[in-house]
Amino acid sequence: MRVVFDTNVLVAAGRSLRGASNKLVSMLPDTRLTPVISPALYLEYMAVLARPENLAAGNRTEKEVIGFIRKFLSYCHRQRINFNWRPTLRDPDDDFVLELAINAGCTYIITFNQRDFAGCELFGIETISPSEFLDIIGEL
Repeated sequence: MRVVFDTNVLVAAGRSLRGASNKLVSMLPDTRLTPVISPALYLEYMAVLARPENLAAGNRTEKEVIGFIRKFLSYCHRQRINFNWRPTLRDPDDDFVLELAINAGCTYIITFNQRDFAGCELFGIETISPSEFLDIIGEL
């Protein structure tokens, strides 16, 4: 199934090696899920994961973060955005994530900010935390 990893999931994966986010990312590639990516989400991953506070929290260099993102991208389906659905969410900065999920036919947006995606169920998409997703696929 296709899923979108919200940026906060990748941040959490880099900050804690024992958390559900890290376990989920470490499972890739996995036939049970295919992360999807768009240019906008790629740019957000790069910008946020390379922030000094995120580099320091994971004791990583910018070069290591770039390598991590490139490896993650190798497991992703690259989705072209054909239809815009803006504005939909209460936080306009999250609309591009929902647009990606809609255009890619995703089942889930995996995020810690489920409230920010209120209304995505109208498109048949559910928001879910990394641990909830691991429970669904039997990995928790």
